[in-house]
Parts: sequence; C-alpha cells; structure tokens
Amino acid sequence: MIELRSPADLDKMRVAGRMMADLLNACCGQIRPGVTTGEIDAFCRERLRTFGDGTAASGSLGYMGYPAALCVSVNEEVIHGIPGARVLQRGDIVSLDVCGSYHGFFGDNTRTVVVGGAEALTADVRRLLRVTRRSLELAVRAIRPGIHLSDVSHLVEKTVVEGGCSVVREFTGHGVGRRLHEDPPVPNYGKPGRGAILHEGMTLAIEPMVNLGKAAVRTLPDGWTVVSRDGLPTAHFEYTVAVLKDGAEILTPWFEQDPWSDDWMAG
Repeated sequence: MIELRSPADLDKMRVAGRMMADLLNACCGQIRPGVTTGEIDAFCRERLRTFGDGTAASGSLGYMGYPAALCVSVNEEVIHGIPGARVLQRGDIVSLDVCGSYHGFFGDNTRTVVVGGAEALTADVRRLLRVTRRSLELAVRAIRPGIHLSDVSHLVEKTVVEGGCSVVREFTGHGVGRRLHEDPPVPNYGKPGRGAILHEGMTLAIEPMVNLGKAAVRTLPDGWTVVSRDGLPTAHFEYTVAVLKDGAEILTPWFEQDPWSDDWMAG
C-alpha cells in the first residue's frame, strides 16, 4: 500500500531529510587519501550522537543484521559496502549511503565522490559520475502528480543509456516515510506509461545505480557488498523527494548549487 503524507508529516520529513543530508555531507568531508572506510563509519556514528539531542538514529545499523552506520562502496562496489580496514586512494570513487530516522520519519540519500577531487578522474569515470548525477536530476525535475511512476524510471534509463553506461536492474529505489523501505518500488528502467500514478503526498527515494560497463552485478561472500560483475566502476546517487502539486521537493538537499558543475564530485 502506498501511503500519502499529510502536511504535518512532510514537515517532519523535511527536518529528518535535512539532518540526513547534513550528515551525508559531513561524512563526504572526511574522504581523503589515507582514510579508512571504517574511520568514516566511526565519524558517522559519533556525529549521529549529536544530532537531534541524540534522538536521530541510523537506518543502516542493525538493519537485517547490517553492521555499520552507513554504506561505503568503493569503485566497482555498487551498494552496501561494509566499512572496515580499506584505505582510500587518490582516484577512488566512493559512494556513501546515509539514512536515518528522526521523530518517526526517515531520510535516505547517497552521493558518489572522488578521493582527491575531480581532477583525479579518468575521462570514462568522469562521464559515469556525470551521467548518473544527471539521470537523478532529470528524474526529479520530471516528477509531478498524474504521471506514471514508470515515466520516471524510463527517463533514468534513457539518460544512462544515452550516456554510454548501464542501469543496475536488481536493486531499485523505494517509498520512504515512517519506514525506510515502503511501497512502491522505484526501478531505474522500464517502459513509460505503466504502473502506479504519482499523487501529491507520496514520498520516494529516487536512486540511480549505474555501471560504467555492463549491467550485471553479483554479491560478495559477506552477503552484503554488491559489485559490478565485470569489475568496472559504478556510481550511485539518491534523493528522498516529496510529490507536491507543482512537482517534486527534494527532502535531502545534499547539494544546492549548480548540478552540472564538477564541484559535487569532491568530498
């Protein structure tokens, strides 16, 4: 069942979303050569203790047994990378997925950033990040009441394919609200004009997961980390958004400047 949020619910989700966006940006600010992914997790845990008088909670820690406060996925890791002893190197691309709750509502957001900044990238990886980020921005701009959810999914896929990359199909975005994962699923592919109709008050996590090479993925023996099967880099961007009468509002505004510059690539 797809739930619609009241104006009061949306106000609470704005607060939770802003907190999670601020937390994501703070964690991205820790990314630099020589830092371990485990140190980023420790920073996230400590920062959570200071948010909302200590009442904000990670949505990752303990979720179905997940052992960390955020997901840190590096290079060929698509999602659910478990933080640990891995040392970040200049030129690595790192996807940080931060989600959490505050006063009963969740915010969920992800950024892929570059260790050492955009100048450390190859041309192909720069293209991957730009295509993935662009697919998210265009999808959010298209959202409005009355369209089919698959119209948004199709736009993501069209943007990615035209950019010479591949959409991961095994994992999707989702509804988000009082629970981290709610109906409806939000695929990043499909034909337009199908599925659920968007209505004012829906809240969704839109999250393109895009591979530089082929779309196929596999899960590592740890049971969590999903990687591209061909070992090529992958990117992941996510906003929590609300469907309003005139379009979409980004509830986790982790970047509010020019989305087409390279500034967002740096931690």
